[in-house]
Amino acid sequence: MTLLATDLTAEGLGYRVDGLELLRGASLHLRAGTVTGLLGPNGSGKSTLLRVVVGALPASAGTLAVTEDGLAHDLTAMRRRDRAQRLALVEQDAHAEVPLRVRDVVALGRIPHERRFGAADGAADAVVHEAIERAGVADLADRSFDTLSGGERQRVQLARALAQQPRVLLLDEPTNHLDLAAQLDMVRLVREVADAGVAVLVALHDLAQAASLCDEVVVLRGGEVAAVGEPVAVLSPALLAEVWRVRGEWVTGERGRALVVSPL
Repeated sequence: MTLLATDLTAEGLGYRVDGLELLRGASLHLRAGTVTGLLGPNGSGKSTLLRVVVGALPASAGTLAVTEDGLAHDLTAMRRRDRAQRLALVEQDAHAEVPLRVRDVVALGRIPHERRFGAADGAADAVVHEAIERAGVADLADRSFDTLSGGERQRVQLARALAQQPRVLLLDEPTNHLDLAAQLDMVRLVREVADAGVAVLVALHDLAQAASLCDEVVVLRGGEVAAVGEPVAVLSPALLAEVWRVRGEWVTGERGRALVVSPL
C-alpha cells in the first residue's frame, strides 16, 4: 500500500471538562515521514491532546486538518470511518472486555477499511500477518489478550494500529511497561514507521529517548504549548530546569549528541 503524503495541523485546540480547562490554545504540525515527540510533566495534557487529535475527545476550541498531497481536509467534519483510515492511536493501557485472541485484536485495525455489509478486504489477512510480525508478537498470536502482561498488550496494540495502516500514528507512552530490550525494539519500529512516510506523534517521559528518536519536540506545560522545535534547541538546560526541575546537558559522543539528565 502506497501512503498519501499526509501532514496534520492543529491550531488553538482546547478541551474543557466540568469547568476545568485541560488544554488551552494548543497548536502543532505533524509532517509525513517525521517523528514528533510530545513531552511534559505528568498532568501537562499529553494524553488529552492525543485523544482530542484522534477524535476520542471533542475539542472545545480550535481546528484540526490533514493535508494530503497539497489538499486540506477538515478532520472534525469527517465521518469516523474516514478519520480512522487516516489516524490511529495506541494508548498507554489496554484492557479487553472479552477474551479475544491476539490475532483477533490486531484484526480490529482493519475495521475502517472493510467494505460495506461486512465484506472483508481481500488483503486483510496479509496486512494483519505483517503487522503481527513487525510488532514482534507472532509468538502470542493465539494467546488470549486478557492473559498478557502490560508490555505484551502494548506491543499487540501497536500491531493493531499498524494493521490500520494509518497515515498519522499517535502513540501514548509506547515504551510503558516494556523492558529495556523491548523499549529499544519499540523505538526502532517507531523510526521505521516514520521512515515509511507516516507522520508520528509520540508522547514520552524519557527525555533522553525523545532527544535521540524525535525530529521535533512539542513541550506541554499546564495544558499549553511551552516550546516547539528540534530537540537540541528546545531541550535547553534552562527549559529542563523550569519545566521538569532537572539538570540537563547535551554531550557529544561516538553516536552524536545525546541528552544527559540528572536531579537538580
